[in-house]
Amino acid sequence: MDPKSEAPARAGLILASQSATRVGLLRNAGLVFEAVGADVDERAIETPLVEAGFPPDDVAQVLAEAKALDVSARHPYAYVLGADQTLGLGDRRFHKPKDFDGAMQQLLDLRGQTHQLHSALALVKEGEVVWRHVSTAHMTMRHFTPQYLGRYLSAVGDRVKTSVGGYQFEGPGIQLFERIDGDYFTILGLPVLPLLAELRRLGEIDT
Repeated sequence: MDPKSEAPARAGLILASQSATRVGLLRNAGLVFEAVGADVDERAIETPLVEAGFPPDDVAQVLAEAKALDVSARHPYAYVLGADQTLGLGDRRFHKPKDFDGAMQQLLDLRGQTHQLHSALALVKEGEVVWRHVSTAHMTMRHFTPQYLGRYLSAVGDRVKTSVGGYQFEGPGIQLFERIDGDYFTILGLPVLPLLAELRRLGEIDT
């Protein structure tokens, strides 16, 4: 057998995303990895699932797996990590706002309500899903005034379009909330602790 065709003792980790937040979380955790963007049409995958009545946590899981499988096709020997996050408020689904007005409307719709953030992870190797995980955080927004919302949007600027729900939780967006039930890393879109536990089990990081 050609030694170049053999998988290394440690397969290595690839994040199927170039999200600055997710990259930062993994780097801060001390992981060695490569970030490779996935080439998938998320809305094309999501729309039939939503129409078929799939709950938002299942939708997040399917999207995370689709991203990981796409990158795994190009890097079969690595463990490829896919991640996705969905936001649900009752029967409604929210996405990253497309513009400033969309962000304002989303935040007004979420004001005074408790919504759910579902953060899904999937590890794929050689085109097979070897691990999957979903964590949920329950987020209760306070009844902020329209004046406060205007000041908040002015402060965060275009960053408001980079997160589902239109808030910067790790920054000024924390002031939008009254109560939070859930893991901090789940809220940011990558549940780090269960991922680390699985990587230790797989022998990819030290125990």
